Amino acid sequence: MTTEPINLAGTAQPTILCDPLNTATSHTFEMRFTSTPRGARLAPRLAAVRLDAWGIPYGTDAHDAIVLIVAELTANAVRHGHVPGRDFHLRLHTASDGCTVRVEVTDTRTECLPRRPAVPEGATRAEEEAGRGLVLVSHLATRWDWHPRPDGPGKTVWAEYEFPLRPQ
Repeated sequence: MTTEPINLAGTAQPTILCDPLNTATSHTFEMRFTSTPRGARLAPRLAAVRLDAWGIPYGTDAHDAIVLIVAELTANAVRHGHVPGRDFHLRLHTASDGCTVRVEVTDTRTECLPRRPAVPEGATRAEEEAGRGLVLVSHLATRWDWHPRPDGPGKTVWAEYEFPLRPQ
């Protein structure tokens, strides 16, 4: 007896809550880095290792996007948030539903606040190249913003990456 496969094309597929980490627990990684180019290079590498350990494997779109978000936010913290003798703080957090990874980078500089990315008309090529980090972040992240640092001078720039809902 043979059966033919059922063709589900065109039928509505129910969606389930996403849980790419296959767990009902949240994860958090926090670390301070020197506010130097070396610190900005090290932070994404450690974030990549941590994401892989949490079940977001190397080479996946989600892993690559989150690591790029970390790289851009930490590079901005070093370039625009550097205060001599002060570190920047990286925090990665996954929600308990497994749908969202939040990246937070805190620096101690208050006068350089991030602006929504836009290239002004008549900008030189060098001016066009600068500021593209937040353009990348805004395209990769579901949402991003900043808020004043609650425990001292500075700010926290954050971005959230949400995994798409998957069919059941």
